[in-house]
Amino acid sequence: MNMKRTFGAILTILGIVGIIWGAYAFVMGGDGASIGQYTAIVPFVVGLIFFFAGINLVKTTKDQT
Repeated sequence: MNMKRTFGAILTILGIVGIIWGAYAFVMGGDGASIGQYTAIVPFVVGLIFFFAGINLVKTTKDQT
């Protein structure tokens, strides 16, 4: 099992979750508990970083047979 591809897939999934959570919190004016509207940009940006890092890791890792 290729650990880099697995880690890349996990980063991609976490990135998607972060993007969705940040976008939802921004549109709804905050999540009501600890995140305001403009601080919701932070999980969105972190989600973007995770997403693109995961995609890049999966794309650049060579298959080992």
